[in-house]
Amino acid sequence: MVMVSVASQSPGPMVRSEEDLGPPWLRPLLGTSFFVPCRMHPELSKNECNLFCLGCTGDALCAYCLPAHRDHHVVQIRRSSYHNVIRVSEVGKLIDISHVQTYVINSAKIVFLNGRPQARPGKGVTNTCEICCRSLPDSFRFCSLGCKLGGMQWDPSLTFAIRPKRGQGSGDDGSGSDDSFSPKKPRRMAGFDFSRFDRPGIRWSDDEGSRSNNGRPITPGTPPINRCRPSRRKGIPHRAPFYG
Repeated sequence: MVMVSVASQSPGPMVRSEEDLGPPWLRPLLGTSFFVPCRMHPELSKNECNLFCLGCTGDALCAYCLPAHRDHHVVQIRRSSYHNVIRVSEVGKLIDISHVQTYVINSAKIVFLNGRPQARPGKGVTNTCEICCRSLPDSFRFCSLGCKLGGMQWDPSLTFAIRPKRGQGSGDDGSGSDDSFSPKKPRRMAGFDFSRFDRPGIRWSDDEGSRSNNGRPITPGTPPINRCRPSRRKGIPHRAPFYG
């Protein structure tokens, strides 16, 4: 009889498919170099590449590359402390960013794309990123999308797939329950919707801003009546006569 010791057999490394590790555009997005001059438009000014096409998953794009990606899903990458970030309102509708710390910069919630290793955590720090050891609040496990992707290699409970919501009223714990996560119905325009990206010197108007909730145009109200009595203008002053 051959005795097999189960305790002596150590489980092998967990193997997850590419689909389990996020959408196909996530890894190319995290590995793309942004804020470099565009190779397709080197002679033009303001050709900094801060856009990424999720359908093509190629190199970073500049504003002059947008007409070639008219019908594609393009996101904008921003900079914070010399690191690439993306707004939660853009990425939160595509993937689940739970357990990733979010920040508020210029009144917009953002997440970092890749990790920011920290050599020595500060004094009194009780929680750090499980990948790069950066100091974090206790309610988060990762400091960036790239660190969460690294943690998915050994934690089967982590996922980038968006889970359906059960209720609207839930707390903001960084698990994708923010109101900005809910996808809004896009408006179709005659041309490419450049208003989704920051264009310096240009202000875009909202066609729906002049309508009320019931669809009727809002008419200006009657101005208030000024009940104050207007001051009467004095007449021409006359000099008093001289008496001898």
